[in-house]
Amino acid sequence: MRATVLPQYGEPERLVVAELPAPAPAPGQILVRTAASAVNPVDLAVRSGSAAEYVKLPFPMVLGWDLSGVVEALGEGVTRFAVGDRIVAMSAQMATGIGTHAELVALDAAIAAPAPRGADLVHAAALPLAGLTADQALEVLGAESGSSLLVTGAVGAVGGFAVQLAAARGIRVTALVRPGDEELARSLGASEVLTSDEPLPEGTVDALFETAGYAGAVAAVRDGGRAVSIVPAAAPEAERGIEVKMSFVEQDGERLAKLSGLVEAGTLTLRVADVLDFADAALAHKRLAAGGTRGKLLLAPLPPAAAN
Repeated sequence: MRATVLPQYGEPERLVVAELPAPAPAPGQILVRTAASAVNPVDLAVRSGSAAEYVKLPFPMVLGWDLSGVVEALGEGVTRFAVGDRIVAMSAQMATGIGTHAELVALDAAIAAPAPRGADLVHAAALPLAGLTADQALEVLGAESGSSLLVTGAVGAVGGFAVQLAAARGIRVTALVRPGDEELARSLGASEVLTSDEPLPEGTVDALFETAGYAGAVAAVRDGGRAVSIVPAAAPEAERGIEVKMSFVEQDGERLAKLSGLVEAGTLTLRVADVLDFADAALAHKRLAAGGTRGKLLLAPLPPAAAN
């Protein structure tokens, strides 16, 4: 099978397409023929070596956490899925050792979920990591209906899902975006939009969801409010009685199934910037590192039309 592999840490050009032995599903696993897999910031960190202290995997290494595809075979004991089912999944590659930038991926059935019905199967790969990150962080934050929430990086992959999920729960969302992204933020459900070239009003929201490492964003939170961050290197400092928590994404097939249902219902939108071939993985890494993409960059082993 074809896979995008990393022979050693380094620049994006280190990524190459190679032929690897096809995996077989172990008991409790499903074998998935990949439709697409997203490129995420964590992949850039692993590839560059900046996350080497957390990665204890041998080279050549297959990167990738997101997956959409079709079940090709079942391991012993699997009853949740059948051959031919369309699925999505998130594999925490640094922990599981199972990367998703491959034509065939064997992973635990418990971390997979049905793909959203009616959605393009390739585009469904935009959901798992970003959707779970947003949903789990909002749970950690504990914001309630009627409260107010500032989301930084509100049109990014995680921020965009956070805006949609929070708005659907009756939370009044203020989106912090770059100039030019105001209408996109409103289309995702933001009640108010602020741009990064203007000062933040102080003490005006109940809570903060920090996705972008925006310095000083915690100033917008009222005394005694709450904040959650997914950016360990730039977590807001606790001040004025504000409770600050970190949130780290975890695999969760049941939660992912609920998010898939929200896509089916139109509550969540799958935003895709581009679909590239495995051979273009280096380009995808460069584009993501450059910033400014609006939607996920996906790698597909087949032309998109062939995967639907």
